[in-house]
Amino acid sequence: MTPEHERASVAVRPSLLSVVVPVYGSESILPETHRRLRAVLTDPNLGVEYEILFVNDGSPDNALNVLRVIADEDPCVRVLSLSRNFGHQVAITAGMDHAQGDAVVIIDDDLQDPPEVIAEMVVKWREGYRVVYGVRSERRGEHRLKRATAALFYRMLQRLSETPLPVDSGDYRLLDRTVVEALRMMQEESRYMRGMVAWVGFSQTPVYYARDARYSGRSNYTLRKLVKLAFDGILSFSSRPLSVAIQFGMFVTLIAMGYGTWLVIERLANPGSVPEGWTTVIVAVLFMGGIQLLSVGVLGAYLGRIFFETKSRPLYFVAEQIGADESPASVGR
Repeated sequence: MTPEHERASVAVRPSLLSVVVPVYGSESILPETHRRLRAVLTDPNLGVEYEILFVNDGSPDNALNVLRVIADEDPCVRVLSLSRNFGHQVAITAGMDHAQGDAVVIIDDDLQDPPEVIAEMVVKWREGYRVVYGVRSERRGEHRLKRATAALFYRMLQRLSETPLPVDSGDYRLLDRTVVEALRMMQEESRYMRGMVAWVGFSQTPVYYARDARYSGRSNYTLRKLVKLAFDGILSFSSRPLSVAIQFGMFVTLIAMGYGTWLVIERLANPGSVPEGWTTVIVAVLFMGGIQLLSVGVLGAYLGRIFFETKSRPLYFVAEQIGADESPASVGR
């Protein structure tokens, strides 16, 4: 084959699209997730070759066996089974590390983010955008408290972060191979993928969609996990909590100085007007103690992250790979 024919064959090769799906506690959802993904990805109008990469994040149910059946039936499905539960953000990282596509789509397994939006993301990608992220214009099936706390979190994070972060955007997004390789160079242990994608830059554009109610079961993101994710997002992309602690400390100090000055003046001008009780002292001591503990806690949170980063442990271990290029185990960076 001549070089001209080789270049022509490369030029007409369809793009390979990898879809990374973190899996945890979703045994009953996986067949429907696979069916809907496959329906979108096999659409001739999409014009891509594809692979679906399920990442079993130490799921405690029968999810791995369900994934084995799906992989046996669909040669375009690959499965990574991590050695234990490393967390949602690390599972996404493992999927990106093993994805082979020209572009990578990240989507959760609960079908709240409709797979049909992938087609619109691919259109934007072909227009030249390197990152196409989903923005939730509507949240169906979520109670008001959940919607209110989510809106508050996104806006607080946007205000605190030194990196502009899109509001109401989750992990559902398409990443060009250039962006994936850039993210693979980022080795931090406390990972907040939404912020990391915003930080690397490149041309980015939103796609708006209505988020559906969960297909079945309950969300695996407990309040504790949500709070941890919020702290990871804030502390990984902002040093402003340190500045706020300093400013608040200065503010309290000025109030204390002013209050002390007023007590001295009042006592000199009107002897006996200021009672010699212990209430004022106790309130002041407790208030100042609370401020000090808050400031120390902020410092401790940052120091804790430094401590874990210095260990330089691998982010994850893969116990088993099912599908193309199977191997018994591997180490994640």
